[in-house]
Amino acid sequence: MAPPRQWRSPPIGPRRSTRVPAAARTLALVRVVSLLPSATESLWLIGGAGYLVGRSHECDFPPAITDRPVLTSQLADPGADPLTIDRQVSSALAEGRSLYRLDTPRLRALAPDVVLTQDLCEVCSIDLEAVRAVAREMDPVPRIVSLNPSSFEDVLDDLVRIGDAVGRERGARDALVALRERFFRASDFVNSFASGPRVLFLEWTDPPFVGGHWTPQLIERAGGTHPLNPTVALPGAGAGAGGQMAHRVAGKSVRVSVEQIVKAAPDAVIVCPCGVALDAMEPHIDALERQPWWRRLPAVRAGRVALVDGSQMFNRPGPRLVDAYEWLVGWLNDRPEVIPPGFPWRVLSTTSR
Repeated sequence: MAPPRQWRSPPIGPRRSTRVPAAARTLALVRVVSLLPSATESLWLIGGAGYLVGRSHECDFPPAITDRPVLTSQLADPGADPLTIDRQVSSALAEGRSLYRLDTPRLRALAPDVVLTQDLCEVCSIDLEAVRAVAREMDPVPRIVSLNPSSFEDVLDDLVRIGDAVGRERGARDALVALRERFFRASDFVNSFASGPRVLFLEWTDPPFVGGHWTPQLIERAGGTHPLNPTVALPGAGAGAGGQMAHRVAGKSVRVSVEQIVKAAPDAVIVCPCGVALDAMEPHIDALERQPWWRRLPAVRAGRVALVDGSQMFNRPGPRLVDAYEWLVGWLNDRPEVIPPGFPWRVLSTTSR
């Protein structure tokens, strides 16, 4: 058996433009640096993994791309307890300090045609202006594609934007059709009752933040409600403003009080701390179980608390939001056959702690 082929960086050659002409895209690979995990996943899904010449430290899926050079690092201590991390982040933002470091010499050396990044969340990845400042000093100047989705539909649109930027338009559209088919297939299992289970989605535990943007959308379309940050109808939505419809959006994730959580009386709790892997969630569980109000919640008393990998799922606005939606449908509607195999989650067991 022949040995597996190793990835090699696309060759650097003279370029007159930061965009490869459509007619030449079959002859030359676009050199792409992705500083956003969701963009990296999208690039791979549309068949552009071979274009990737550099990535962020958080770009870890699919595993096949982890041999690419890493261009960023995190300044906050990821091993600290939730409250300490929140204080580190808040302090950095108040002082105008970045939470990440960009390896600018390596970025210049890689000479990308396209850089994928974001400007939605300053806590989530490298600052857009920092990337632009470096790009302006490069020759030729790479094209910066900033992805800023605030809804599930925006996430799907970004798949097409990436495809257009790297010359994989057909791959992007094929991937989009496949994702929509999966989404609608899962929706067939949703119980169409008027008032579904009240869901508390904890995007952070200490202090508590609840999910926003696409997360309340997915919860409501899966048959639940998200009372602490519900969706609202878009202006002029008309018939699309009904429950489980596309023309409803939510605001960004928001900090909530203990009193709000207790009053919401959730029937189901999803603990999915942003950027925290499933096997690193112990400090967040401890932070919750130290609180006297925690065990009074109906969901906790009923054993309806799910721990979900917050690094891989929900907090990455990319193709695997469909995996997250399938899981939601399966868990909230007691249809385990809908849950994707290997989905990174487990039920919080109070008896084993």
